[in-house]
Amino acid sequence: MPQHKRFIQGLPGSIEVTFAGAEANVCATVSMLGQEAAFITALPDHEVAAAAAMTLQRLGVDVSHILQVSEGRLGTYYVENGANQRSGKVIYDRKYSSVSLTSPSAYDWERVFNGATWFHISGITPALSRNAAEVSVEACRMAKESGLTVSCDLNFRKKLWDWDKTVSKQELAGRTMSEILPFVDVLIGNEEDADDILGIRAGESNVYSGRLEIHRYPEVAREIARMFPNISKIAITLRESLSASHNNWGAMLYDVSKGTAAFAPVDRGGEYKPYEIHNIVDRVGGGDSFSGSLIFALQDTELRSSDFEALSFAVAASCLCHSIEGDFNYVSRAEVESLASGDESGRVKR
Repeated sequence: MPQHKRFIQGLPGSIEVTFAGAEANVCATVSMLGQEAAFITALPDHEVAAAAAMTLQRLGVDVSHILQVSEGRLGTYYVENGANQRSGKVIYDRKYSSVSLTSPSAYDWERVFNGATWFHISGITPALSRNAAEVSVEACRMAKESGLTVSCDLNFRKKLWDWDKTVSKQELAGRTMSEILPFVDVLIGNEEDADDILGIRAGESNVYSGRLEIHRYPEVAREIARMFPNISKIAITLRESLSASHNNWGAMLYDVSKGTAAFAPVDRGGEYKPYEIHNIVDRVGGGDSFSGSLIFALQDTELRSSDFEALSFAVAASCLCHSIEGDFNYVSRAEVESLASGDESGRVKR
């Protein structure tokens, strides 16, 4: 809703419409930062869906693998932005979307992965339907067999995961993601995903009070690696929600083989000191911008030289995303590197 209006306050009336989605947001970030990216999904065969694909195409994303199908609809979700002590809200309307109905056999994974080096998926896709979960598992398996690096953002959404009423949403998510994670090399999650999906808690951290026991997150990563020894790197974003308008923002990147954890950002003494983000414009998409920027950094010749450099870049990029309306992170590499190097002034560049 525009101008931080509530649904009941602003409707009927005008709404602001943008195209978005977890994996699409990641592709947009990777492309805008300067690397090749391709998006695969299933969309209904009509003009609005075509406009969605064209939006990504204008940002340099390859959309040639998108399936146009006759079955299903374009999924939507509605965002009511919070302010100060009033929480934001998301309403999902994604049942019977084309991507949730399209079968695994409809995708030509051999063609999709030909020449590719990296495949990314989020936990939102398998949360949509049993069919989408089967597609997700098959895609990760085929990507791994094709020699790609596979990354996954756990992205637990408790308003989704309702396609099996015989179990709880957490149990369904845990069971399904446990089929995907054996194919994953780089795992990404937020400060509560590991608890919600895998039952791994970071001490007495409480995301609703804005209190995180930062020093306990390497323990979370080690336990994840014990459960899934194929995973080589584990990134966890660390959001301290002081209010809807004020968040502290940082992240950890854990290297499994070395047993080391990098935190960013840091102060001049090298101690972890999160970005203090006041007056948030739009926080939805912040995690996806982190995933996309981390994928970019881990493939960049300079940034991948150390986990700290890669992580610092990703955290700075996602920090900037909080200042931009919509889910796509319209920032340049130069802007990200400026913030990562310590320029937090926000002064006009003349």
